[in-house]
Amino acid sequence: MSRTAAQKAFTEADLQKQTEGVVCRKDSGVIDEIPGAYKDIDEVMANQSDLTEVLHTLKQIVCVKG
Repeated sequence: MSRTAAQKAFTEADLQKQTEGVVCRKDSGVIDEIPGAYKDIDEVMANQSDLTEVLHTLKQIVCVKG
């Protein structure tokens, strides 16, 4: 979704919950980067399975913005 849509759809509480275990800012200035604003990576990869081969799976542990 767009950054504006994410800012309207999510709260700081949503950001806290969705980034639990990730070292990052958790304030209104970064709500547009909330994980829920992005497409589900598993679904995206499944839709491209005929074009890709998954070799590794990564997990976010840090997010730096600004």
